[in-house]
Amino acid sequence: MKEQNVDVLVIGAGPAGTIAASIINQAGYKVKIVEKEKFPRFVIGESLLPRCMEALEEAKFLDAVKAKGFQEKFGAKFIRGEHDLCDFNFSNQFTKGYNWTWQVPRGEFDLTLATEVQKQGVEVNFESTVTDIKFEGSNSTTKVLNKDGSEQIIKAKFIVDGSGYGRVIPRMFGMDKPSSLPPRKTLFTHIKDPNRLKYSEPNRITVVVHEPQTWIWVIPFSNGNTSVGFVANPPFYDKVKGMSPEEALRFLINSEPHIKERFGDAEFLFEPRTIEGWSVTTEKFYGEGFVLTGNVTEFLDPVFSSGVTLASVSSQNAAHLVIKKLKGEHVDWEEEFMKPCMVGVEVFRSYVNGWYDGTLYDIFFSKETNPEFKNQICSVLAGYVWDTTNPFVKKHDRALKSLRDVINLSKPQKVN
Repeated sequence: MKEQNVDVLVIGAGPAGTIAASIINQAGYKVKIVEKEKFPRFVIGESLLPRCMEALEEAKFLDAVKAKGFQEKFGAKFIRGEHDLCDFNFSNQFTKGYNWTWQVPRGEFDLTLATEVQKQGVEVNFESTVTDIKFEGSNSTTKVLNKDGSEQIIKAKFIVDGSGYGRVIPRMFGMDKPSSLPPRKTLFTHIKDPNRLKYSEPNRITVVVHEPQTWIWVIPFSNGNTSVGFVANPPFYDKVKGMSPEEALRFLINSEPHIKERFGDAEFLFEPRTIEGWSVTTEKFYGEGFVLTGNVTEFLDPVFSSGVTLASVSSQNAAHLVIKKLKGEHVDWEEEFMKPCMVGVEVFRSYVNGWYDGTLYDIFFSKETNPEFKNQICSVLAGYVWDTTNPFVKKHDRALKSLRDVINLSKPQKVN
């Protein structure tokens, strides 16, 4: 059985794992990534947020990603019915930072990051499954099963778990717990979309309110294809029970006037897929000898594209703390990692809850928009959820509800 010694073992070669690996590697430590899947592999989370760019920049990935020619993204548009529209442009955001990002087919995007981190000198083993981890203080011994059936032992001084939905350490050590969010389900595919310019700008995500608590994402890519998906509470899909996945998605598309003409008869590039019950969290995001980053910590909901942002920023922060620990310095994981992670999670959670309870409908589709408030909310939608100079971050829950109440009070009252 082959044995290898490294400073840091990273589990998962998605954005969380590769960003952490790159930053730690740049500090001069020996890093190895093990990844269960073969790349490229399909995953959702195709619309990035500008805050991701800072992490990609520090990981020295920006040039490689730019070279792929992915669709640039400058904002987000929300639509309800024939007359309600709210368009956010990241150039108008309150927080200083990146005001653009990309919309990406994730298989190609993630492969780009993994390839680039290999060029930086990080070894990446694909199709390698972690079967056992034993800790002795911060040191660990990890057993890995390779595609060819051979086993490998990896001894590391620290582990970064960026395994995403695989949730390697939380599942192995019984750390999972249910999220506070109700379970939801999505049905989605990629569609050939040659006439997109007739309907909307390609350089933003469009979110269509189909009915209360049910929405549709429309994410155009630079390759001429567009990702389209419905997100709803599971009972919503009872209306398509018994249909094939393609029949079901076509039925739903043709039931929404805003996208019916554009996508009703368009070619699906793969059989529509379903994901459900994605919201999950853990007791804590760290332990003796390991830290959890990305979706392995907590995934909320796809509506505001928060997943890759939380993954990128948590990995960026985790990498610096791992370096600090390897230097022999004290790390307070609760104060320096867990609490900052939860700040971002809780801000996004307020906006997710505000979307599904209708608070954000009232705000986004109000006919009288305060530009200052809109710019502050725009910063949240750009992923700058750690900027406490922004009142819609610092007092995220109360600020949204207060603005909704003001808007509702200003509406003309019906006279009986």
